[in-house]
Amino acid sequence: MDYARMRDIAEGLGSYAERLEGAWRVEIGPSGPELAMRCPSKRREGMVRRIREQLDAQLFNTRPGYICASSPQIEHPPISRMRRPDAVVIPEATLDEEGLAVDATQVLAAVEIVSPSNPSNDYDEKVADYPAMGIPHYMIVDPRTGTIEVHSEPCKGRYSSEEPYIFGDAVPFGPWTVETSEFRRYGRTG
Repeated sequence: MDYARMRDIAEGLGSYAERLEGAWRVEIGPSGPELAMRCPSKRREGMVRRIREQLDAQLFNTRPGYICASSPQIEHPPISRMRRPDAVVIPEATLDEEGLAVDATQVLAAVEIVSPSNPSNDYDEKVADYPAMGIPHYMIVDPRTGTIEVHSEPCKGRYSSEEPYIFGDAVPFGPWTVETSEFRRYGRTG
């Protein structure tokens, strides 16, 4: 199936999801368009906010004109993928353009917070999709285990570098640093 047809199906699924209870997301993965329920949690949203604020503060000096945005769709039609990362580093001007999705070739970094219900999506599918889309940096934050993976150096559709960290570390992420001392695991209070 060609990407234009998959995009039409994804838009139809998005319209359908608007009528459903709960929070839903539509993506185009390796098996085509998919509708999945989001598992929102305060901890997840808190981590996304902290990451965005930290990156935005550093982007002002490292990449003027870029921001860390929450959940815009990004797409790469040549490989038939559309994803909705929890956070992305993109030129701010892309949010004023026509269309529904940001061109993945403009994305400098993507961040995913692993949900308890579908970790393989972030660890398997997206760790394959993001380098194929040309995204230089990918961070996976896993509140189930208190761990972080930073992937970089895309080469031939794969990341050639993967660095592990734990909650509490100051995590190098491209030219930036994400302080994780306030990150909390799912189901834990302190």
